[in-house]
Amino acid sequence: MAKGIEKIAAKFCVETAVYWGNPQNDGYGGFTFATPVEIPCRWENKTQVDIGWFSTGFPANLLICKASVLVTQDLDLQGYMYLGTLAGLTALGADLTNPISIMNAYVIHRFDKIPMAFKNDEFVRTAWLYEQGK
Repeated sequence: MAKGIEKIAAKFCVETAVYWGNPQNDGYGGFTFATPVEIPCRWENKTQVDIGWFSTGFPANLLICKASVLVTQDLDLQGYMYLGTLAGLTALGADLTNPISIMNAYVIHRFDKIPMAFKNDEFVRTAWLYEQGK
């Protein structure tokens, strides 16, 4: 049961996203993913520059963030998100087993889980999404 800040965050999460988690290296340079699920979110389309986590030295590996997404659960780095529903993707004829093939599905390159002040069991969770292969 959500409490405190998590309960407030859940009230803001009125949009639906499709999430592909548990990315596993397939041994051929790609990934396989868990079955996609719908999750509540608050999706903010915005462009901002971020320093990539593979950066060493100068110049840094700069990435262009496409969206920040407030969510109510932990998400996996290298997982994928798509703003919409499973039914909507099915109607488009999307291959639900391969989010990399879906237009406007973005990879999670950063995930923030910030604890509430004076708490260690309540968090604000934000996924930062980037274009595929960036």
